[in-house]
Amino acid sequence: MAATVEELYRNYGILADAKEDLSKHKDAYQVILDGVKGGPKEKRLAAQFIPKFFSSFPELADAAINAQLDLCEDEDVSIRRQAIKELPRFASGETLPRVADILTQLLQTGIERMTDDSAEFNQVITALISIFKIDAKGTLGGLFSQILQGEDIVRERAIKFLSTKLKTMPDDTMTKEVEDYIFTETKKVLEDVTGEEFVLLMRILSGLKTMQTVSGRQQLVELVVEQAFLEQALNPADTDSVDRLLQCTRQGLPLFSKNVHSTRFVSYFCEYVLPNLSLLTSPVAELDIQLEVLKLLAEMSPFCGDMDKLEVNLNMLFEKLLEFMPLPPEEENGENAANEEPKLQFSYVECLLFSFHQLGKKLPDFLIDKISAEKLKDFKIRLQYFARGLQVYIRQLRVALQGKTGDALKTDENKMKVVALKITNNINVLIKDLFHNPPSYKSTVTLSWKPVQKAEATAVVGQKRLSGDDVGATATAKKLPPSLPRRDARQIYNPPSGKYSATIGNFSNEQRGGFRGGRGRGFGGRGNRSRGRIY
Repeated sequence: MAATVEELYRNYGILADAKEDLSKHKDAYQVILDGVKGGPKEKRLAAQFIPKFFSSFPELADAAINAQLDLCEDEDVSIRRQAIKELPRFASGETLPRVADILTQLLQTGIERMTDDSAEFNQVITALISIFKIDAKGTLGGLFSQILQGEDIVRERAIKFLSTKLKTMPDDTMTKEVEDYIFTETKKVLEDVTGEEFVLLMRILSGLKTMQTVSGRQQLVELVVEQAFLEQALNPADTDSVDRLLQCTRQGLPLFSKNVHSTRFVSYFCEYVLPNLSLLTSPVAELDIQLEVLKLLAEMSPFCGDMDKLEVNLNMLFEKLLEFMPLPPEEENGENAANEEPKLQFSYVECLLFSFHQLGKKLPDFLIDKISAEKLKDFKIRLQYFARGLQVYIRQLRVALQGKTGDALKTDENKMKVVALKITNNINVLIKDLFHNPPSYKSTVTLSWKPVQKAEATAVVGQKRLSGDDVGATATAKKLPPSLPRRDARQIYNPPSGKYSATIGNFSNEQRGGFRGGRGRGFGGRGNRSRGRIY
């Protein structure tokens, strides 16, 4: 039987006046529980009164929580919000993980009713944060329980909650014990994830204080390696496999350093990816997959440690580099004898030359003792021809950018020209190193797509005469920051016509691809769940 407003107030008064003798008034509390069966006014009162006396009646704990949950699912949004607001008051001792589990399920609020009540959703978030500060580990238990077993929408929102809110928690809440628990539970989740989930979970782990050490980052790299399936050969025609490798490599990039090596990824790229470069199927239509792969390899190469198959991998890089460095068209009976002008694909060559230059440091006699004299001669002819083409472009680009500063450099066309100048200067520096006798590997360049420093950008266009070494060769390659910067798609720069005018390379197509939408794609096929209320 539903209690009336008057009965609710009367029994509230009995309990409030009882003070230490509350347990003797079980009947009064039962009347308050019955308030959930009444009308809107009775329900609103019950939502406030039930949690107030909850701790005094442990034998009615389940009934009290279930009564409050009925209110959390009421048709009236104001009643739901009031009930959700009061849920943290139930969170103590053994009931806290259950409350956390309930609140996590309520993250789907609005979905089933086809409404979009952001205030109600925010109420759930606020309640979760509140109990997190009471008992972080207990709250995480409820969250991870739903991530592992809950419906897809609950899982998705729980992961997003952790990825956005953990970093806002105070240090005294995020203890080492709590962070260790997060790491352990996240590893379980990673056994079956989609690409988007993988990125969010790696963001969660990368933000933990315990992961900021060398050993912590090494643990993260091990997780990425597991997800990348580096023990399996790559199927270049399978977009999911290609996408998985791209996503894992991107997650690994910010973790690599002189102490945390990229060796396994670099070896995999040389052994399985470069031989199939032209066969790779892009997971995103507008993505230049070959250039994307070469960029990732270039960014990883400075952090490569000792490699078992160094000579074999260097040879693969060398052969792939030859494919993008044509012989002069005047070569009689050469590969370009029938062609008018070979294309100079500067963006591809920058990546390959940089990677070869980085690995070449580990085997400096490669070009002297590991290849034939005939092949070395052929290589130098290609280098020389490419260098002549570079000088033409560099002069044309400098003329086009001469005297331009400030807003003039912010136009799309001039931004492209600045990047093009960086690409060509980088290649020029690396070619000069390889022309030394013996070849040198001492120069350092900053890859053209890395963020441009203001002073460097000014130097590119602010001086009338610059040597090829001046631009893009002033800083050592650095690892990416924890959050990879978004790369905006930009208009392709078309160099001026002339003897050496070929496309300067699709360096403008910088936007990273992602996993295609929907569960069951990418990192394991999680089946859809339909569980209903499991409080």
